Amino acid sequence: MGAQERERKVYRPLRRAGLEVIPNGVPDGTMPFVFGYRDEDIVGGFSHPYDTPRLVERLNEEWYELAVSSGLLDHRREFLVQLPQGTRTHRASLQNMHSGRGTAPAAWTRVRLLNRWDIMGRGAASAFLGIHAGHPGFAMMALDGSVYVSASTGEIGVDVIAVGRPEGSENILRFLEWFALRDSPYSGRELQKRIAVWLAGRASSAVSRSDR
Repeated sequence: MGAQERERKVYRPLRRAGLEVIPNGVPDGTMPFVFGYRDEDIVGGFSHPYDTPRLVERLNEEWYELAVSSGLLDHRREFLVQLPQGTRTHRASLQNMHSGRGTAPAAWTRVRLLNRWDIMGRGAASAFLGIHAGHPGFAMMALDGSVYVSASTGEIGVDVIAVGRPEGSENILRFLEWFALRDSPYSGRELQKRIAVWLAGRASSAVSRSDR
Protein backbone atom coordinates (compact mmCIF):
# COMPACT_ATOMS: atom_id res chain seq x y z
CA MET A 1 0.00 0.00 0.00
CA GLY A 2 1.33 3.39 -0.99
CA ALA A 3 1.67 6.50 1.12
CA GLN A 4 -1.31 8.19 -0.53
CA GLU A 5 -3.62 5.27 0.19
CA ARG A 6 -2.49 5.11 3.82
CA GLU A 7 -3.04 8.86 4.12
CA ARG A 8 -6.57 8.53 2.76
CA LYS A 9 -7.65 5.37 4.57
CA VAL A 10 -5.84 5.66 7.90
CA TYR A 11 -4.38 9.10 8.64
CA ARG A 12 -7.34 11.15 7.43
CA PRO A 13 -9.92 9.40 9.65
CA LEU A 14 -7.57 9.77 12.61
CA ARG A 15 -7.16 13.48 11.88
CA ARG A 16 -10.94 13.85 11.98
CA ALA A 17 -10.77 12.30 15.44
CA GLY A 18 -8.16 14.85 16.50
CA LEU A 19 -4.92 12.91 16.02
CA GLU A 20 -2.31 14.28 13.64
CA VAL A 21 0.16 11.61 12.51
CA ILE A 22 3.85 12.55 12.66
CA PRO A 23 5.66 10.24 10.21
CA ASN A 24 8.97 8.63 11.18
CA GLY A 25 8.78 10.07 14.68
CA VAL A 26 9.00 6.97 16.89
CA PRO A 27 11.99 7.23 19.29
CA ASP A 28 14.72 4.63 18.85
CA GLY A 29 14.57 1.78 21.33
CA THR A 30 10.83 1.99 21.96
CA MET A 31 9.43 -1.19 23.48
CA PRO A 32 7.58 -2.86 20.58
CA PHE A 33 4.84 -4.59 22.57
CA VAL A 34 3.43 -4.40 26.09
CA PHE A 35 1.64 -7.31 27.70
CA GLY A 36 1.93 -9.57 30.71
CA TYR A 37 1.40 -6.80 33.26
CA ARG A 38 -0.30 -7.52 36.56
CA ASP A 39 -2.24 -5.51 39.12
CA GLU A 40 0.92 -4.17 40.73
CA ASP A 41 1.98 -2.61 37.42
CA ILE A 42 -1.26 -0.65 36.95
CA VAL A 43 -1.09 2.98 38.07
CA GLY A 44 -4.53 4.18 37.00
CA GLY A 45 -7.58 3.49 34.93
CA PHE A 46 -11.36 3.43 34.79
CA SER A 47 -14.27 1.30 33.60
CA HIS A 48 -17.78 2.06 32.38
CA PRO A 49 -20.63 -0.25 31.38
CA TYR A 50 -22.13 0.32 27.94
CA ASP A 51 -25.37 1.68 29.39
CA THR A 52 -23.57 4.58 31.12
CA PRO A 53 -25.30 7.89 30.30
CA ARG A 54 -23.22 10.08 27.98
CA LEU A 55 -20.84 7.15 27.55
CA VAL A 56 -18.60 8.63 24.84
CA GLU A 57 -18.35 11.96 26.61
CA ARG A 58 -17.49 10.30 29.93
CA LEU A 59 -14.88 8.09 28.28
CA ASN A 60 -13.28 11.08 26.57
CA GLU A 61 -13.19 13.10 29.80
CA GLU A 62 -11.61 10.35 31.84
CA TRP A 63 -9.17 9.35 29.10
CA TYR A 64 -7.86 12.92 28.97
CA GLU A 65 -7.60 13.13 32.75
CA LEU A 66 -5.65 9.87 32.77
CA ALA A 67 -3.46 10.96 29.85
CA VAL A 68 -2.49 14.16 31.66
CA SER A 69 -2.07 12.72 35.15
CA SER A 70 -0.08 9.68 34.00
CA GLY A 71 2.25 11.63 31.71
CA LEU A 72 1.09 10.07 28.44
CA LEU A 73 1.19 13.47 26.71
CA ASP A 74 4.41 15.44 26.41
CA HIS A 75 4.60 19.26 26.34
CA ARG A 76 3.45 19.24 22.69
CA ARG A 77 0.65 16.76 23.48
CA GLU A 78 2.46 14.11 21.48
CA PHE A 79 2.51 10.38 22.22
CA LEU A 80 2.59 6.99 20.50
CA VAL A 81 -0.34 4.91 19.32
CA GLN A 82 -0.25 1.44 17.81
CA LEU A 83 -1.65 1.37 14.29
CA PRO A 84 -1.93 -1.54 11.87
CA GLN A 85 0.47 -1.95 9.02
CA GLY A 86 -1.49 -1.41 5.83
CA THR A 87 -5.16 -0.60 6.25
CA ARG A 88 -6.20 -3.48 8.50
CA THR A 89 -8.77 -2.20 10.97
CA HIS A 90 -9.10 -2.99 14.66
CA ARG A 91 -12.20 -5.09 13.89
CA ALA A 92 -10.29 -7.08 11.26
CA SER A 93 -7.45 -7.57 13.72
CA LEU A 94 -9.82 -9.07 16.28
CA GLN A 95 -11.37 -11.35 13.67
CA ASN A 96 -7.98 -12.58 12.51
CA MET A 97 -6.84 -13.13 16.09
CA HIS A 98 -9.83 -15.32 16.91
CA SER A 99 -9.63 -17.22 13.62
CA GLY A 100 -5.93 -17.94 13.97
CA ARG A 101 -5.00 -16.23 10.72
CA GLY A 102 -1.66 -14.46 10.81
CA THR A 103 -1.39 -10.72 10.09
CA ALA A 104 1.38 -8.18 10.30
CA PRO A 105 1.57 -6.81 13.85
CA ALA A 106 0.62 -3.27 14.68
CA ALA A 107 3.45 -0.78 15.01
CA TRP A 108 3.92 2.41 16.99
CA THR A 109 3.11 5.69 15.26
CA ARG A 110 3.77 9.14 16.69
CA VAL A 111 0.74 11.42 16.90
CA ARG A 112 -0.17 14.85 18.23
CA LEU A 113 -3.47 15.53 20.00
CA LEU A 114 -5.16 18.46 18.29
CA ASN A 115 -7.32 21.06 20.00
CA ARG A 116 -10.52 19.43 18.80
CA TRP A 117 -10.52 15.70 19.39
CA ASP A 118 -12.88 12.80 20.01
CA ILE A 119 -10.85 9.68 20.77
CA MET A 120 -13.71 7.57 22.11
CA GLY A 121 -16.27 8.68 19.52
CA ARG A 122 -14.87 9.47 16.08
CA GLY A 123 -11.57 7.82 16.99
CA ALA A 124 -13.16 4.50 17.90
CA ALA A 125 -15.52 4.82 14.92
CA SER A 126 -12.54 5.26 12.57
CA ALA A 127 -12.07 1.47 12.98
CA PHE A 128 -8.41 1.98 13.89
CA LEU A 129 -8.94 2.91 17.55
CA GLY A 130 -11.89 0.65 18.19
CA ILE A 131 -14.91 -1.07 16.72
CA HIS A 132 -17.34 1.85 16.75
CA ALA A 133 -18.14 4.91 18.86
CA GLY A 134 -18.12 4.03 22.54
CA HIS A 135 -16.32 0.73 21.87
CA PRO A 136 -12.61 1.68 21.84
CA GLY A 137 -9.68 -0.65 21.39
CA PHE A 138 -6.20 0.86 21.36
CA ALA A 139 -2.70 0.90 22.83
CA MET A 140 -0.85 4.15 23.54
CA MET A 141 2.49 4.99 25.11
CA ALA A 142 4.38 8.08 26.20
CA LEU A 143 7.31 9.07 23.97
CA ASP A 144 9.73 8.34 26.81
CA GLY A 145 8.10 4.98 27.55
CA SER A 146 7.08 6.07 31.04
CA VAL A 147 3.46 4.94 30.75
CA TYR A 148 1.36 2.61 28.61
CA VAL A 149 -2.39 3.15 28.23
CA SER A 150 -4.72 0.48 26.87
CA ALA A 151 -8.45 0.47 26.12
CA SER A 152 -10.50 -2.66 25.55
CA THR A 153 -14.14 -3.64 25.30
CA GLY A 154 -15.60 -6.60 27.13
CA GLU A 155 -19.01 -8.16 27.36
CA ILE A 156 -20.50 -5.47 29.59
CA GLY A 157 -18.35 -2.39 29.21
CA VAL A 158 -15.15 -0.51 28.49
CA ASP A 159 -11.93 -0.87 30.46
CA VAL A 160 -9.01 1.57 30.28
CA ILE A 161 -5.80 1.00 32.24
CA ALA A 162 -2.45 2.76 32.61
CA VAL A 163 0.73 0.78 33.24
CA GLY A 164 3.63 2.66 34.77
CA ARG A 165 7.21 2.18 33.52
CA PRO A 166 6.54 -0.97 31.43
CA GLU A 167 10.24 -1.34 30.60
CA GLY A 168 10.97 -1.80 34.29
CA SER A 169 8.22 -4.32 34.99
CA GLU A 170 9.57 -7.80 35.74
CA ASN A 171 6.15 -9.23 34.85
CA ILE A 172 6.19 -7.67 31.38
CA LEU A 173 9.84 -8.48 30.70
CA ARG A 174 9.34 -12.13 31.67
CA PHE A 175 6.34 -12.34 29.36
CA LEU A 176 8.24 -10.77 26.44
CA GLU A 177 11.17 -13.16 26.94
CA TRP A 178 8.76 -16.11 26.94
CA PHE A 179 6.82 -14.78 23.94
CA ALA A 180 9.98 -14.21 21.86
CA LEU A 181 10.89 -17.89 22.23
CA ARG A 182 7.40 -19.32 22.00
CA ASP A 183 7.07 -21.96 19.31
CA SER A 184 3.53 -21.43 18.07
CA PRO A 185 2.00 -20.48 14.71
CA TYR A 186 -0.23 -18.02 16.57
CA SER A 187 2.60 -15.95 18.06
CA GLY A 188 3.47 -14.03 14.91
CA ARG A 189 7.06 -14.43 13.74
CA GLU A 190 7.50 -10.77 12.83
CA LEU A 191 6.43 -9.60 16.28
CA GLN A 192 8.62 -12.23 17.94
CA LYS A 193 11.59 -10.97 15.93
CA ARG A 194 10.91 -7.35 16.91
CA ILE A 195 10.71 -8.30 20.58
CA ALA A 196 13.88 -10.40 20.40
CA VAL A 197 15.78 -7.52 18.78
CA TRP A 198 14.53 -5.09 21.43
CA LEU A 199 15.46 -7.43 24.29
CA ALA A 200 18.93 -7.96 22.83
CA GLY A 201 19.45 -4.21 22.49
CA ARG A 202 18.31 -3.68 26.06
CA ALA A 203 20.69 -6.35 27.35
CA SER A 204 23.55 -4.84 25.34
CA SER A 205 22.87 -1.39 26.79
CA ALA A 206 22.86 -2.83 30.32
CA VAL A 207 26.26 -4.47 29.72
CA SER A 208 27.68 -1.22 28.33
CA ARG A 209 26.53 0.71 31.39
CA SER A 210 28.08 -1.85 33.75
CA ASP A 211 31.46 -1.54 31.97
CA ARG A 212 31.72 2.19 32.59
